[in-house]
Amino acid sequence: MKRMELVAAFAAIVLLAGIARGQQSAAPVVNPVSATVKSQLPRFAKNMVAAAEAMPAEKYSFKPTPEMNTFGHLVMHSAQANYNLCSKASGVTAPDVTLADTDPKDKLVAALKSSFDFCTTALANADDSKLGAAVTLGPNRQSSGAGVMILISDEWFDHYGTQAVYLRLNGILPPTAQPPKQ
Repeated sequence: MKRMELVAAFAAIVLLAGIARGQQSAAPVVNPVSATVKSQLPRFAKNMVAAAEAMPAEKYSFKPTPEMNTFGHLVMHSAQANYNLCSKASGVTAPDVTLADTDPKDKLVAALKSSFDFCTTALANADDSKLGAAVTLGPNRQSSGAGVMILISDEWFDHYGTQAVYLRLNGILPPTAQPPKQ
């Protein structure tokens, strides 16, 4: 009988440990929206800057079709979007940066890096308390705090995806397609 009691006690301990673990992992995430955006930031900063660096300077004027934007425009727009959206999401004033899509590669890459540095600083104290607040994104364009946070994430996915296509069309593997470094 002692063996059965021992097995039952062991089973109870395993069951209780599993329940406790399940309760720990089911705990609510504090500030789930802002925490998610902030967790994405380092990955996109790394990949988007690496993509901008990977494109040769002479290819910054490349565009797949006449109707599309140049690669330089994409990098410029990404930097401007970071400054604008991270400012709107955080309430921190963005620096006044003037860029043109015809600026040299080194200026555009530096601006992109700087814009991600700004987002890191600006979003550091952002939380989900103002997700329902009205935010003006531009003339005749309203959103909410949640909409801005989602838009930041959407922009990073969209811009990096576009960078990857432009790189591939020029025979360059995008950063996330590179083989692992050993």
